[in-house]
Amino acid sequence: MNRREFGLNASLLALSGLAVPAWAQGGPVEGKDFLRVAQPVPVTGDKIEVVEFFGYWCPHCNAFEPALDAWVKRLPATVNFRRVPVAFNAAQEAAQRLYFGIEALGLVETLHRKVFGWIHVERKRIDKDADITAFAQASGTDPVKLLDASKSFSAATKVRQARQLVEGFRIEGVPTLGIQGRWMTSPSIAGSQERALATADVLIAQARKG
Repeated sequence: MNRREFGLNASLLALSGLAVPAWAQGGPVEGKDFLRVAQPVPVTGDKIEVVEFFGYWCPHCNAFEPALDAWVKRLPATVNFRRVPVAFNAAQEAAQRLYFGIEALGLVETLHRKVFGWIHVERKRIDKDADITAFAQASGTDPVKLLDASKSFSAATKVRQARQLVEGFRIEGVPTLGIQGRWMTSPSIAGSQERALATADVLIAQARKG
């Protein structure tokens, strides 16, 4: 199915929580507002899964984070949201491992936005272990614990899993939202942050319908 209008009715709008005027010309259009994953990625659990593919090094991810964060806080309990850091080359792997280290220490709420600020406001780099240590010291975090967590077996396992998920969704750019292993949308696909998040709302509602 290519570039066909995504079916939308009043009940779906109600489920998504979107205001009707946001889709005055109808619902999101496949190939314009979202893409269908060629081979659906398996999803486990009873909740609808939303994955954000991002990179700390990406200025578009940094710009998207405030709107995304506010959107995530409004998601219902039936939706499981998770972040997956992406590394398209070796220089980006340290930042990818940094996220998994932060996650392992339970410090995502505390440090996630700070990493974006470190790179995009302070103009610092996270390309190697010494950069992770410098960030930890500047943010008041134990540098040994953070570096160890980012280099742990658990972090390495999650890096491999992230690589498999990126390949499954065929991610070519970030930020991108993957919904229920079946669809993708992003500000670049949909045309704006607002429309990407609105599209994600509708796709979540569609996933709920089965």
